[in-house]
Amino acid sequence: MSFLPLGLSDELLSAVADSGYTEPTDIQRGAIPLILMGRDVVGVAQTGTGKTASFVLPMIDILAQGRSRAMMPRSLIIAPTRELAMQVAENFEKYGKNHKLNMALLIGGVGFAEQNKLLEKGVDVLIATPGRLLDQFERGKILLSGVDILVIDEADRMLDMGFIPDVEKICGLLGRKRQTLLFSATMAPPIKKLADQFMESPKRIEVARQSSTNENIEQHLVEVAPRSKRTQLKKLLATPDLKSAIVFCNRKKDIKDLVTSLKQDGFRAGQIHGDMEQRDRMAMMEAFKSDEVNVLVASDVAARGLDIKGVSHIFNFDVPFNAEDYVHRIGRTGRAGAKGKSYTFATKSDAELVADIEKLTKQRIPRLGETGNDPQGQADSAAQDTSPADDKPKRTRRPRSEKTNAPEPLEASAKQSAPKARAEPKPEPKSRAKSHARPGPKSESGSDRTAARRTRDDAPYDEAPLAEDAKAEWNGPVPDFLSR
Repeated sequence: MSFLPLGLSDELLSAVADSGYTEPTDIQRGAIPLILMGRDVVGVAQTGTGKTASFVLPMIDILAQGRSRAMMPRSLIIAPTRELAMQVAENFEKYGKNHKLNMALLIGGVGFAEQNKLLEKGVDVLIATPGRLLDQFERGKILLSGVDILVIDEADRMLDMGFIPDVEKICGLLGRKRQTLLFSATMAPPIKKLADQFMESPKRIEVARQSSTNENIEQHLVEVAPRSKRTQLKKLLATPDLKSAIVFCNRKKDIKDLVTSLKQDGFRAGQIHGDMEQRDRMAMMEAFKSDEVNVLVASDVAARGLDIKGVSHIFNFDVPFNAEDYVHRIGRTGRAGAKGKSYTFATKSDAELVADIEKLTKQRIPRLGETGNDPQGQADSAAQDTSPADDKPKRTRRPRSEKTNAPEPLEASAKQSAPKARAEPKPEPKSRAKSHARPGPKSESGSDRTAARRTRDDAPYDEAPLAEDAKAEWNGPVPDFLSR
């Protein structure tokens, strides 16, 4: 199915075609006609399914009719992070190139002067994070009563970041007659409550649950020793099919060290994380998109909402602490029908985190090195844990009847071997026991003592002391020749 039956204008279809898209995704097929009809819509879709375009495209055609007014935006899109807001703005610029729409972006880290200038002129599309939007409203720089279309993007992320009260406050500032669109990867009770409170008979479109992973992504689990992570990463980054990659770390402090190491080995690496200034983050994203940098090391600040065309590989340098973040991270590749690969480095201490991911996604992540699963033999040795514990024989799997519904954890670490019972000491030979006692003439003969001495395996007795001992123990009568 093409975009033609969805009811979009010719100008918009031309912009979509210029972007290289020929077929709409499932969420786009379901949402676009309803939005064009003016219905409230709840879209439940995982990241990477094209949901941003599912509301941007029909909004462009709707807003093509009408005029903007000073300080009163005609539409409002609320995003939880600066990166997501910027991503939405890029979509409007890309698909709205044949339309004359004014757009403003209200995000932190950017000066107020330019934003105030745009708002005073009047905008058709206002894209904002909750905090900066409320700040500008309290300063009297913006009026929200004229908003005709409200979009709440990534509502589940809003919930995670504690923004739901801010969103409720913003909704209360808007006029009653408006079209409301809400998009989320999950429908937790607080999100459902938000929809029930501020939406009118919304039509729900659910495409894929957040726990599912994109079938276009070839997943790998790399069992590795902690000290071998960097070596393994560099080998996989050198594979011929890699075009551009995002490497995710759990801790911001690890990102700088990893980038430095990659640069020393000749990789075109860059970094993005929450401690960077906004202008530096924007500059890094531009460098990544222009292929000046092709390996981007990132914290989870970049896991959601980034729609960068051509990312071929995702690397989880650390297993994410939350299983849901795994789905969001690897969703940066395999987008818009393209193929992608993901590699997750797991140490023995990560067994529980891996098990949580496999339980959520309801699938076992194939281990690197399994049959047909080793890309050109690039990591045949580093994929194995080189610690001494690897020399231990692996336990066999439990029978199917004994297995629970939980996914199989990391084999090398989740199965703990029972401690071995200490072997009972062998009884010492009787001859050795006898040799430790000092024999006397009343107990055994000289020949027996000699035989007992020869059974010792440490050192022979000294003959002279034994002779003295024997004489000292003589209790018989003294011979005459000794008493003279």
